[in-house]
Amino acid sequence: MSEAPHRAGAFFGRRKGKKLRSGQDDLIQNLLPAIRVIPGGDPAGLFPNSRARETWLEIGFGGGEHLAAQARAHRDINFIGCEPFVNGMAKLLAAIDHEKLDNIRVWDDDVTKLLPTLPDACFDRVYILYPDPWPKRRQRKRRLVSDEMLDMLAGVMKPGAELRFASDIDDYIGWVLARVLRSDRFRWTAARADDWRTPYEGWPGTRYEAKAIREGRVPSYLTFVRV
Repeated sequence: MSEAPHRAGAFFGRRKGKKLRSGQDDLIQNLLPAIRVIPGGDPAGLFPNSRARETWLEIGFGGGEHLAAQARAHRDINFIGCEPFVNGMAKLLAAIDHEKLDNIRVWDDDVTKLLPTLPDACFDRVYILYPDPWPKRRQRKRRLVSDEMLDMLAGVMKPGAELRFASDIDDYIGWVLARVLRSDRFRWTAARADDWRTPYEGWPGTRYEAKAIREGRVPSYLTFVRV
């Protein structure tokens, strides 16, 4: 049975942590408005690099380490990062400003407010990496991956585009697989165990992953294709 729509931003927690430093606050006030995604527009039109071949989306980028690393390694790719947590956004903005990463645009609110406004088939790849697992049974409805979210993503992903999901929480891995496998819009690509145990090619890692490994949890790296 499909889950009833209820998102309304419920999948993320607090919006702000400790007080921002003055430099971070300046980036939030000045750089963020300049590179914020405009709902309803074509994401590719937000970038100055007209030669860019693809547009990739990362939902919930945390401190932005993975997103910045990918943008650094693939300067011919457009990147959009979504993160409502202000302190995480400030960290990414600092990297963008320091390294002049002009191939990143951001959305600092609930991603479910943005996705329905975007054109069909506008993304070539989507990342969801170490999202909050909301482990208690009463919290599970707040998990980012749901039947509804998969339908939203299918609408904005090109046929053949990849959805990459990583987590160190076995219960969440099973949760995601159950929803993808009952969807007719995605196909799981794994043919053997190493396909979900081995990090993605060019994987820079994340601080959440490092913490999980230190604490003895084993990450899984799932890849799904939009059919």
